[in-house]
Amino acid sequence: MKYTVSAIALATALFILIDPVAVSQQKNTIKVKGSEVITGVVIVHVQNDGKSFDLQCNEGTMNCKPLSGGSYTMVELPKGYGMYDCKNIEVYQGDPDKPDSERIGAYCLVEK
Repeated sequence: MKYTVSAIALATALFILIDPVAVSQQKNTIKVKGSEVITGVVIVHVQNDGKSFDLQCNEGTMNCKPLSGGSYTMVELPKGYGMYDCKNIEVYQGDPDKPDSERIGAYCLVEK
């Protein structure tokens, strides 16, 4: 029995170590300048390191909502992850690595 439990623990540890989502996520602190909804598309205007860009999602889908002004953490998902055919972004209130953080939404990154 000890052998089985150890093998499962080892396999889980290896999966966590080589999981591409965990390895290749980039986190940045962003500042939301404002949001608007235009013909069913939520557009969130964001700034990071003096560069402006937009986050977009389809109104009515899960995890899509306008964000109020303030600071958030943006996590860039690796290619092939997320629900949009673009660079997928998740936005968190707080640090996503901490248990008290909250995922606010999922968006598509649109650079200007």
